[in-house]
Amino acid sequence: MVVTCILSASPVFAAEKVKLEFWTMSMAPKFNDYFKSLAIQFNQQNPNLDAIWVDMNWDQIQPKLIAAIAAGNPPALVNFNVPWVHDFARQGNILPLNEYLGADKNLYQDNALKDVTYKGKIYAFPWYNSVAVIAYNKEIFDKAGIKTPAKNFDELISQAKTITTKTKLPAFTPKLSAESGGSFITWFYYAGLPVIENGKAVFNSPQHIAFLQKFVDLYKSGAMPKDVFKIEFEQEIAAYNTQRIAMMTTAPQALKRTEQDSKAVYGKTEIAPFPVSGGKMAFGGWMMDYVIPKGTKSPSDAAKLGKFITSDAAQLAFSKETGTTFPSTKKAALDPYFISGANSSDPVEKARAVAAQSIGNAKTITIEPGLLPDEATMQRILQTEIQAAITGRKPAKEALDTVVKNWNKRLTKQK
Repeated sequence: MVVTCILSASPVFAAEKVKLEFWTMSMAPKFNDYFKSLAIQFNQQNPNLDAIWVDMNWDQIQPKLIAAIAAGNPPALVNFNVPWVHDFARQGNILPLNEYLGADKNLYQDNALKDVTYKGKIYAFPWYNSVAVIAYNKEIFDKAGIKTPAKNFDELISQAKTITTKTKLPAFTPKLSAESGGSFITWFYYAGLPVIENGKAVFNSPQHIAFLQKFVDLYKSGAMPKDVFKIEFEQEIAAYNTQRIAMMTTAPQALKRTEQDSKAVYGKTEIAPFPVSGGKMAFGGWMMDYVIPKGTKSPSDAAKLGKFITSDAAQLAFSKETGTTFPSTKKAALDPYFISGANSSDPVEKARAVAAQSIGNAKTITIEPGLLPDEATMQRILQTEIQAAITGRKPAKEALDTVVKNWNKRLTKQK
């Protein structure tokens, strides 16, 4: 009888835990300790749950997830970027999270939530983000008679022209290289100008033409380098470090390169936020997040894990671990780790503080996946015409009219 009682009772004490696999994107082996520790902490706080970390290359995640959904055995959470969120939400392959977030959605930055909102519903837990700052050479600014950094984009353009007039140096290199994601669509969104409305390209309005003309004038004045369309991340840093440009748009940690390669320039470097424009967004945002796939066995438990992984404490710890990322939660961005360097004379420390103060304006700027029928070709046509306009080979209006006509022909065929 004793043996029978023990055997009948044992399933109660040995109840199987709910397994919660969470997939990340190219985090191993560098962040092994962080994610293993994170899983242990969650499991200790939730004895009936078992968080299991699985890392894979970024190009494996989508095909493996699609296969797992088809097999009826998807993981609890998957690390996505913002374009993937919209793509999978449109397909119906991830779950809306509003009912699981509840009041906890107020922990995240408003723009972070907007990034992962599709047709009025939130589809991801915002995770880490990025934002650009302006690093500028104080000595060059002094020669140009500029005492304070620009407060808006028009002032930045005006200062750039002044720098070139007074010093004969290009001022900066706007992100225009296609290889580094420099589609001019990004600049239209930054300016708060629409790109596609009601299924039609609309970026040849007088406002769009006037905005493009600002870049035309910058190029003509010499305020941007003649090879600006070929300048990538590495070339921009090299140009700044050798004082061939007065300022650069960069992530805070990239300034370590300046400190290592050009201590003299590093000592002359000051930091300012990249000014917002009509789109009311900081430049350089690219947020990562976590989604719950369709068919997950226990969505409520998956949501519990999602909120834990993207909590203030977890995001702050991850930012400290990476040294390069910023949290998408409001409280974590105010931690002394970020803001204590606001008055520092060290450019990296100050850049971290300035970026953290700008993170609320960070927004991932992208065209919704699937919206363009042949995105690679359409972006190439745009790039060709924008380059022709900025370099003075074609009027801005003619260039934009050409692109819009081509895009609308393709968009019409898609319907």
